[in-house]
Amino acid sequence: MTNTQTRPLAVVTGASSGIGYELAKQFAHNGFDLLVTATGSNIDQLAKDFSKLGASVETVQADLADYEGVETLYSKIQAMDRPVDANAINAGVGLGGDFARETDLKDELNLINLNVISPVHLAKRVVKDMVKRGEGRILFTSSIAALMPGPFEAVYAASKAFLRSFSEAIRNELKDTGVTVTALMPGPTETNFFHQAGMDDTQVGTNQKDDPADVAKQGFEALMAGKGDIIAGSLKTKVQGNIAKVLPEHAKAEFHRKLTEPGSGNK
Repeated sequence: MTNTQTRPLAVVTGASSGIGYELAKQFAHNGFDLLVTATGSNIDQLAKDFSKLGASVETVQADLADYEGVETLYSKIQAMDRPVDANAINAGVGLGGDFARETDLKDELNLINLNVISPVHLAKRVVKDMVKRGEGRILFTSSIAALMPGPFEAVYAASKAFLRSFSEAIRNELKDTGVTVTALMPGPTETNFFHQAGMDDTQVGTNQKDDPADVAKQGFEALMAGKGDIIAGSLKTKVQGNIAKVLPEHAKAEFHRKLTEPGSGNK
């Protein structure tokens, strides 16, 4: 491998599949070494894909929905004794269904732990070190769902809105520190997300989706350019995202409902 003292280090969470996997490949392809984490043990096998792109790769298997999981990851960061040049805080989960009548509270609290609490927790640990050093980049994977109320994804959409707001706020706080914060906002992307969220029978679940490699590339480029946020994916996604910024909330909620209502994919 290339001398690890001359290569920057990127930490990528949720790197075993989808956008996180493609983000890790982007970092590796562009000269970064990696610390990658996921819940499943297959992260060790997948690390070989990143190594083939020239990266020195370390792995952590941890559930970031748990406080100790985040602490385990940060302990590994400290043990590496290398500055984190970029942190892609990507791990997340979706959940579809009617809030009052279908979804389970345990699933929703787990979603909040993973999508909201763990990004705050990890960012709190990592950003302090970046500020002391006077440089660093943080990427949060939000969603265009952050731009609208999300019927039948109520907790998920709210979690992504939190991430977008949080990223914008700390970006402003850090504007004179040399540390940048970017929110990646993909639209529907071809991953296991919709199946795992129980949304196979929805319109959004059955529609054509964006390529996660394209989303990750656009997100990486936005991060390296120091942009505040990026609606990533196809032209259709970008148009929908920008329209969502100006529509009234009730109209956005109705639009989202048509995409996510259970059974809408069968109509």
